[in-house]
Amino acid sequence: MLNRLETPAFKTIDKIDIIKAKKEKLNNGIDFFSINAGSQEITKIEFVFKAGMYYQSAALIASTANTLIESGTKSYTANQISDGIDFFGSFLELEVGQDFAIVTLYSLNKYLDESLKFIEEVIKSPIFPADEFKIHLANKKQKHLINSQKVDILARREFTELLFGKEHPYGVQVKENDFERITLDDIKTFFNDHYHSGNCTIIASGYLPNDILNTLNTFFGNNSWGNTTKINTKTVAIETTKQQKHFIERPDAIQSAVKVGRLLFNKTDPDYFKFQVLNTILGGYFGSRLMANIREDKGYTYGIGSGLASFVNGGYFAISTEVGADVTKQTLEEIYKELAGLRKDLVSDNELETVRNYILGHFLRSVDGPFSLADKFKGIWEFGLDYSYFDNYFKAVKTVTPKELRDLANKYLKEEDLIECVVGKM
Repeated sequence: MLNRLETPAFKTIDKIDIIKAKKEKLNNGIDFFSINAGSQEITKIEFVFKAGMYYQSAALIASTANTLIESGTKSYTANQISDGIDFFGSFLELEVGQDFAIVTLYSLNKYLDESLKFIEEVIKSPIFPADEFKIHLANKKQKHLINSQKVDILARREFTELLFGKEHPYGVQVKENDFERITLDDIKTFFNDHYHSGNCTIIASGYLPNDILNTLNTFFGNNSWGNTTKINTKTVAIETTKQQKHFIERPDAIQSAVKVGRLLFNKTDPDYFKFQVLNTILGGYFGSRLMANIREDKGYTYGIGSGLASFVNGGYFAISTEVGADVTKQTLEEIYKELAGLRKDLVSDNELETVRNYILGHFLRSVDGPFSLADKFKGIWEFGLDYSYFDNYFKAVKTVTPKELRDLANKYLKEEDLIECVVGKM
């Protein structure tokens, strides 16, 4: 009989076996990855293009092209697309990141063919109506102007520019006059150059129909489509600022936005896994040192955290928070104090074990369900990695020592190597 007065035995996570993506090709050579899992007859199909902001020649082009592909096609108006997809209980999602643009369809299996008819049109035959282009830019400009009054958004924009440089795609800030510079021809050219069968990867996840490959071949695989001429993307030099401290004053600010960090590596670097453990201790979860000090003890903020941003062509580390304008200097002092502690002292065995269990438990939760499995796969595929990445991650988390963490802190978190950006009042 279960004794509820006894604490259950604690069991550590030694290994997680996850369902892996199966690789096939459509008839025209498009890579197709499928993750067949789950119990509900719903399919998620992602059409992934190397068409993120890294590939645009000027600000706003990549995001505008992606947004406007559903604003009308050769066969359907925007309303017909929206109503048609809704009628079958499906959902279309458009997304642009630094490196990739993604068109995602969620569909009931029994209506997959009907839904894909609209997605095929959206991907292959958008017409980019001039009136929709003007409306989109006007709305986006208004949102930009509103966001430009927010200290956290200003700090994020400024910080990435300081790290990567004004001309680097990862560092470019959208300026007000960019909305007048962009043209419809820019959008059409970008779309033609990047949205085609030679630049597309398809990832399907869910309780997949048995004939999913044949279905995708019918709509996207029997012939090449789009302008499949390969575009040579130039490598842009990173020009990190040499000035360490940056302050943008906002006299009316109630809060100050604080960013402290540096240019670093992406997830292909050998130090990435163990640095993730170090980052979690510092500011990567609710029980982190930054939260315990600056939120719980000092009461300067509702939240503070740190993290690694990993892009295909670079990455960075950042500590981020918003604090009362009257305690900005004190917050910075406490941040540097916590960093100094990591460089000087060994992490205790108890703290390290707590963080290990948090990281492994968080990973376990993050692979619950087919769509989550697809996200995990995308996270390695984008960097040319395979599933051994997760085994190596587990091994690093379970074996990293306090001394290795202190060495990493001294290697990457020296105060003189960090860039500080504050927007608000000091």
